[in-house]
Amino acid sequence: MKNLARKSLVAIMLTMSLSMQANETELTSKEKERVVTNLHFDNVKQGSVLTIIDANGLVLYNEAIKKSGDYSKGFDLTTLPDGEYFFEMDSDLKIIVIPFNVKSNEVIFDKEAEKSIYKPVVRAKDHMVYVSKVAMDESPLSYKIYFADNRDLVYSEKFEADDEIKKVYDFSASQKGSYLFVFESNGRRYTKVVKI
Repeated sequence: MKNLARKSLVAIMLTMSLSMQANETELTSKEKERVVTNLHFDNVKQGSVLTIIDANGLVLYNEAIKKSGDYSKGFDLTTLPDGEYFFEMDSDLKIIVIPFNVKSNEVIFDKEAEKSIYKPVVRAKDHMVYVSKVAMDESPLSYKIYFADNRDLVYSEKFEADDEIKKVYDFSASQKGSYLFVFESNGRRYTKVVKI
């Protein structure tokens, strides 16, 4: 009886040992299938934001750039479900959009659909506020200016797709405080707070 118990114990230990080795081998083979996509941007400014977004607008990855200069990072995009995705590098002046598809663990970049979306620029000096935007992305722009404390609408304007915008607003006679500029273009919204 003791002999049978010993043989059973040895058989159980051998089975456990083999199953542990099988699991280790499986993990190693999965690591070998991993494909890393290297993403590189030249002259990225500190404070820019890199995101990965799916076709529904859900943000899957978000990273604030901590140091100005060249940016390079590897991503394993094959783990994403099949579908359409976008890398976006959002800086003060523009958003670089790089679309890609994942299909059957293969990543395909659509170079022809890459684009840069130029954002409106707002700067304030003394009591003057300067708003400008280049007309390179051929999309209309509308914006509203609110007094930030009570969200009262102060001014609104719309521009056609091919209009280059160069506006100067004199706030010297306006109420002192913060003003919120809300821009809408390309299905996106941009905001900027200016203190007067």
